[in-house]
Amino acid sequence: MNYLVTGASGFIGRRLVEKLLQRQDSTVYYLLLERQLPMIETLRKRWGLDADRTVPIIGDLTQPQLGVSDHDLARLKGHIDHLFHLAAIYDLKASAELQETVNIQGTRNVVAFAEAIETGCLHLTSSIAAAGLYEGVFREDMFEEAEVLDNPYYRTKHESEGIVRREYTRAWRIYRPGAVVGDSRTGEMDKIDGPYYFFKLIQKLRNLLPPWMPMIGIEGGRLNLVPVNFVVDAMDYIAHQPGLDSQCFHLVDPKPHRVGDILNLFARAAHAPEMTLRFNALMFAFVPEIIKSGLSQLKPVRRIKDQILRDLGIPSDVLSLINYPTRFDCRETLKVLQGTAIAVPPLETYAWKLWDYWERHLDPDLFIDHSLSGAVKGKVVLITGASSGIGKAAALKIAEAGAKTIIVARTEENLLETQREIQEHGGTTHIYAADVADVASCDMLIQRVLDEHGEVDILVNNAGRSIRRAIENSLDRFHDYERTMQLNYFGALRLIMGFIPGMMTKKRGHIINISSIGVLSNAPRFSAYVASKAALDAFARCAAAEFSDSGIEFTTINMPLVRTPMIAPTKIYQHVPTLSPDEAADLIVQAIIYKPERIATRIGVFAQVLHALAPKVYAVIMNTAFRLFPESAAAKGPLPDAQEPSLEQISFAQFTRGIYW
Repeated sequence: MNYLVTGASGFIGRRLVEKLLQRQDSTVYYLLLERQLPMIETLRKRWGLDADRTVPIIGDLTQPQLGVSDHDLARLKGHIDHLFHLAAIYDLKASAELQETVNIQGTRNVVAFAEAIETGCLHLTSSIAAAGLYEGVFREDMFEEAEVLDNPYYRTKHESEGIVRREYTRAWRIYRPGAVVGDSRTGEMDKIDGPYYFFKLIQKLRNLLPPWMPMIGIEGGRLNLVPVNFVVDAMDYIAHQPGLDSQCFHLVDPKPHRVGDILNLFARAAHAPEMTLRFNALMFAFVPEIIKSGLSQLKPVRRIKDQILRDLGIPSDVLSLINYPTRFDCRETLKVLQGTAIAVPPLETYAWKLWDYWERHLDPDLFIDHSLSGAVKGKVVLITGASSGIGKAAALKIAEAGAKTIIVARTEENLLETQREIQEHGGTTHIYAADVADVASCDMLIQRVLDEHGEVDILVNNAGRSIRRAIENSLDRFHDYERTMQLNYFGALRLIMGFIPGMMTKKRGHIINISSIGVLSNAPRFSAYVASKAALDAFARCAAAEFSDSGIEFTTINMPLVRTPMIAPTKIYQHVPTLSPDEAADLIVQAIIYKPERIATRIGVFAQVLHALAPKVYAVIMNTAFRLFPESAAAKGPLPDAQEPSLEQISFAQFTRGIYW
């Protein structure tokens, strides 16, 4: 038996060819664009030894007679028992023009070609989308009753069916699969479509919340999901049964799930929180369409919606499927398949396979360059406070990754030592001695960097000063607050305002501010330091809002306690858990690669949430810690700080890992 398949290289097509080849003495011809010739070897490997019974035919679906040569036309004429037309655009995001060209004109060309070669039976793989948004149950013998075909995908799938029904004079059969998902046995899928659009949202919720956290969600309409192996097996079986010409078959799940149930099944597979309380999305139907349309046209509303959907990778058209109104009767299909093992398996039995395959092979994040080199190679990165500690560790990593690294500190001798280390590791760096706490020195630094390098792509405001002293011991030391603010806030701000004009011109740039966990925990004894860092945090939040549409990113790192020279005067820190400078530098690397608005530890976020929920209780907790840990010798002469810390102090510091005391 001889077959001709269009779309044989596609997700369903290559499996259908594999199935047809299992029939003895079968030969499968398949249409292939000339540019797809390199795919032949890949397809042959998939089809194995049976591939010797496949014959590629060069052609083009959009051309008359499918662009097939006269020679191939002659050898196919009268020799094709079944022509399976699968080639089509199955993508809600595709342009209307492309869908019309491929789905409508392409089908018309296939019909003419099938007539010309006197095909035994033409099999059209359509879609349940051909029913549009029909309200109610759509039967297999229904066609003209389709409703709401405004969407190009629905309209072109409906019209392509009409072409076969009206224009083809020989035997035909039509198949309407539901939303085709991966193989129920392996999870294999080739693209993100249908329910897969919601997988990124589920993944984000899993990474943010524990699986036992109850969620509020939606109920929605019923979506009909079918695994690709069921579709292929059903098409192959029905195509070879006698007496079924001029009929349409719904390859659907007889018991489809609601949107909320589907999302929960995949959430369970992902170990993500499930929607325990679900609202029916139809409850919002009472809102007049004119009001919903008006709100959606408001620029702020549209931008917020577009940004959320863009972050999640969800096309806006997919939202219309939440209240999908159509149910599909499939009694004729079930009657034909009765007595076979061909059936739609319950989604709960293979949802985990679909999720696992997506996360291992299709997750868009897998195709993003998450390397530091990919983020900084060839870019100008300026780091302040880079002669030691966090700044030095970050400079070593960034320069080694291929950035043109500019390191800034007050002492040239220390900068030269850092430069030597970077060069030993194969990196490139330029040193600039400057005092960021001095406005004039900042201005000279900015001018020199712009004159010599032209731009700064990434600015890391790392230079900082910390003072550990209780307020009652600072009443005559107002200058502590002034000098801390001058470096930690005004110095960083001056550099931002000096380099951001160039970023605005290029419409790209990244500013990373090294803040403190103390801003989140309201650490006692650090009022001067925390206030200066909090000012920089507040500026960054305002700036992020202003520049969100300008390609300029702001990241604040609420750094926990790091073992650097800055904390050396406080002896108790020798006995509490801290990050190493190298570990702290990894947080800067994370900021450069992912560009989040904030990086903070869990204890820091917990402290901020607790303060927001119960500020007085939180104040009591912090006051207890304030009394537990003494002043440093630098703050108030030789006190017990010089002694070994008590077990109580060490235990408390361990419990509040990373917080300054």
